[in-house]
Amino acid sequence: MLYSKNSSNSYILAVDDIPDNLLLIKYALESEGYHIMMVGDGATALAQIEKSPPDLILLDVMMPEMDGYEVTRRIRNHPKLPYIPILLITAHEQSSVVKGLDEGADDFLRKPIQIDELQARVRSLLRLKHSIDQRENFVRCLTHDLRTPLVAADRMLELIQTGAFGEISPELNEALYHMTSNNKSLLKMLNDLLAIYSYDMGRRTLSWVNFDLESLIQEAATELKPLAVEKGIDLNCESQNQTHLKQFKGDRMELRRVFTNIIGNAIKFTDQGEINISWESTQPPVEHNNLNADWVKIQVKDTGMGIPVEDQATIFEAFCQGNHKRSGNGLGLHLCRQVIEAHQGKIAVESQPGQGTCFTIYLPVRYES
Repeated sequence: MLYSKNSSNSYILAVDDIPDNLLLIKYALESEGYHIMMVGDGATALAQIEKSPPDLILLDVMMPEMDGYEVTRRIRNHPKLPYIPILLITAHEQSSVVKGLDEGADDFLRKPIQIDELQARVRSLLRLKHSIDQRENFVRCLTHDLRTPLVAADRMLELIQTGAFGEISPELNEALYHMTSNNKSLLKMLNDLLAIYSYDMGRRTLSWVNFDLESLIQEAATELKPLAVEKGIDLNCESQNQTHLKQFKGDRMELRRVFTNIIGNAIKFTDQGEINISWESTQPPVEHNNLNADWVKIQVKDTGMGIPVEDQATIFEAFCQGNHKRSGNGLGLHLCRQVIEAHQGKIAVESQPGQGTCFTIYLPVRYES
């Protein structure tokens, strides 16, 4: 169903420290069938948004104590809020559209407010909100509908392989192996798609816990080492300095996903030689030097086939697949970047075709107990 100005009583939060401005907005939008709540400052707005997230926020830029830019930034950085369109409103010519958009606003309106323009912008932003909500519901339903038969098939194949339904011939066993492998690949791809979508929509909430980062890296390497041994590749782990990360704070499962993916790729694309995994204390990347934290650098170097120069610029983009026959679906590295950036870190790659590849991960170290 297309969204119209009369469909549903959308809940709109208007924030302005001048009551007359709020009354004008209320008059202009209640006549369109919207439910308007009015608050006079940023702190009250944030409390109301957390209590009851609106469908749209109309936010004055120039307010005392907390301006509209800061309110926008806090809304966008809130890990549990759904996507809410934000329309910034200002009477000052010097107000920065660029700053407002960079902080996360969706649109900008200057005073004096023209009622028909305000109404049109509100309709446009509510259509955007409605479209995103519909897409999210579609993805959630699709994921459930696809996962259920795949999980059921995986369990049934495991039962057949154990001989629960009778003796299995060598030929059938080989066929079952390929079926199981393909089914697991589909499940992994579906899980990756769901995780990527959650990050893209700002719905992914990290589980911040204290854990031993060094042990996690070694755990991922140990799990994958049999694959390296099978190919005759040396897989080495070492700390380059006295880095002690016993109380690193982050999402253990998400970072494990990253290390498993990067190390697994190194094994996949290396046919001879070695893979070296190292970590050390380091200075923050230039673009992160304003973050007050110690930093650790983790590197995974291989002697594999390398990555073509033309592919390196897009390797972390979704569905970016290399031309090699071993290339996957182009989701893994994109998800790795999302996880690292959610930890306020950085991931980079350096490679020379035929001479190997080095993935470097920078992470801020948090020591809170």
